[in-house]
Amino acid sequence: MSGKNKNNDSEKKLDINKSVFQTAKEIQQNETEAEERRAQIIAEREKKKREAHERRLYEERKELLRLKQGVIEDSEVIHEEAPAEVKKTVFQRISSFFYLNKWWLGIGTALALISGLLIYNLATKPRPDMTVLLVSKSSDITSADGIDDYIAQFTDDNNDNGEVLVSMHGVTIYDNEYANYKTGSDAKLTAELESGDTVIIISDDSLDNLFDPDNTYVDLEELFPNNEHVKGCKFMLSGTDFAEKSGIDQRLMTDDMYLAIRRPQKLLYSSKKEMQRTYDRDISAFKKLIEDLS
Repeated sequence: MSGKNKNNDSEKKLDINKSVFQTAKEIQQNETEAEERRAQIIAEREKKKREAHERRLYEERKELLRLKQGVIEDSEVIHEEAPAEVKKTVFQRISSFFYLNKWWLGIGTALALISGLLIYNLATKPRPDMTVLLVSKSSDITSADGIDDYIAQFTDDNNDNGEVLVSMHGVTIYDNEYANYKTGSDAKLTAELESGDTVIIISDDSLDNLFDPDNTYVDLEELFPNNEHVKGCKFMLSGTDFAEKSGIDQRLMTDDMYLAIRRPQKLLYSSKKEMQRTYDRDISAFKKLIEDLS
């Protein structure tokens, strides 16, 4: 009996005659086999679960079909479980609201910001008491400083803000049509001429090709009879001290530069009544300006 136990104990012990490499290889093989058995057991369990799930779905579909066909009125297979009510804290409810509505909140914030900027600009932007359209073939004329200050001497505080401000809208007309298109001169001039906010115009003959001055301007010979600078609907600036009084370089003045005022009429962006209000407001300053230059 003792001899047999002795043999069993020796079998359980590592064979000292085996190399370390062989022993490690056997241990690794045993572990691999054990892993394979565990994987097989897990796979079988998953297979059984999947089969059970498929059988349950199959039974539920059959039961649902029977319910729809009216074969049965109630089912013990299909159970509607009411979702458990989850109570959220105030912080969680606020966080959930912002998360679910983040896009709308972002759009609303952007619109509110833009609206605020527009309102601020409208509230703080200086409102001119009068606007004058300045058109020339020379960009040095349309960008010249000093004309607005000179005309402001004859302008009233129409918006009652305690100061007089004249806004000059300069448009340069080039001989090249592509240059007019590229610089936006055509679009800007069209917008100015189709608006009733401006009736007083300082220009050269560059406008004569765009419209008929006699049908656009007021006849100044009726307003200023016997004025040597008046030629039909134009008050010619050549021979006056306009350059000196407005601070323009005399060398920039050309013989075709003139001063005129548009007659009220219906425009694309303005009614005749609106343009008439502008005319009635600015005619006094226009007369004073011509009297000062005569």
